[in-house]
Amino acid sequence: MANILDYLRWRGDLPLTASPFNAVDSLILSVLAYVPFDGVVPPSATRKGPTIAEAAAGLAESGAAAFRDGDDRDLLAALAASERFGSMRLCAYENVIDIGREKQFAAVTALTGDGRAYVAYRGTDHTLVGWKEDFNMSFMTPVPAQEAAVAYLERVASGLRGRLRLGGHSKGGNLAVYAASFCRPRTQRRVSEVYNNDGPGFDASVIARDGYGNVRDRIRSFVPQSSIIGMLLEHAERYTVVQSTESGLMQHDPYSWSVLGTDFITVQQVTDESLFVDRTLKEWVGAMEPAQRELFIDAVFDVLSATEARTLAELSGDWLKSSITVAKTLRGLDEATRKVMLDALRLLFKAIRESLPAIMPSFPSSKEARKRPKARSD
Repeated sequence: MANILDYLRWRGDLPLTASPFNAVDSLILSVLAYVPFDGVVPPSATRKGPTIAEAAAGLAESGAAAFRDGDDRDLLAALAASERFGSMRLCAYENVIDIGREKQFAAVTALTGDGRAYVAYRGTDHTLVGWKEDFNMSFMTPVPAQEAAVAYLERVASGLRGRLRLGGHSKGGNLAVYAASFCRPRTQRRVSEVYNNDGPGFDASVIARDGYGNVRDRIRSFVPQSSIIGMLLEHAERYTVVQSTESGLMQHDPYSWSVLGTDFITVQQVTDESLFVDRTLKEWVGAMEPAQRELFIDAVFDVLSATEARTLAELSGDWLKSSITVAKTLRGLDEATRKVMLDALRLLFKAIRESLPAIMPSFPSSKEARKRPKARSD
């Protein structure tokens, strides 16, 4: 199956004047937000920033850029060589990691050449603080990155004229929706579309607010058929299910999404496994009070932080040392913290048992199991 790199080979020679902006273009620019443009793209919202081709050349010349993976490097090269994307100008690059505030935020804006700007929010990177902030969404709104997303959009809107498209992949999609929902009314009126590519939803209280309701019809959400990340928390908007060449959690990878022509290959609905995970996590989170969620998440990441790893790669790089440190830290937890973690895990197992009948009708729920008579021993 073809993916976004194949799309660039097929459609890269067609400017937006010949083939209008589409959802595949949006996913590509969302992934572009993962590229480390530090020192290459200016932080100001200006129409005089470098083109994608110039930014790619600048990164290649410096040789210091730490790409998320090889596919991102290949994507940037393909974008730079294409007529469709190569001349798009980039500006307003921002990249902030604040361990103290548990904040990971990055964004870049592309002037697409059709009179509009595309505000691309980066998803979760490989840092532990980035993942911690994602989990904080289960008990905190807004998290620092969401506040930063609104401030960033207002800064771009002040510096650039014209209509705005917003988008992102993973957490970036969540940030795009949040920024569009809670920016100033005059900025919100300039937002034409919001693209959420397998990004998590929100607490029900956020969805109930007028700001979200005002842009709900402009939100275009896409999830792979076995989506896990994109089904987290609550969504009120409709979503399109995209075929992926991967399985399970790996379908979150945007390079696995199948493309045909100017659109994604879609399927009718997500898989039973995706529905099971979605239901299980919602029941698990719903069974815990926000304070309990916070204590559990803090405890888990305190244990991981004891390894002194700052990224997932560092955590898994010396897995033996990390696992020994984690084991020692778990043994040293105080009784109250240990109880919080055990209670949360018990609720998780209960949620799994309650959710299994949704995909395995013959599997009894815990309530049904409790009603069954015990076997007699005589």
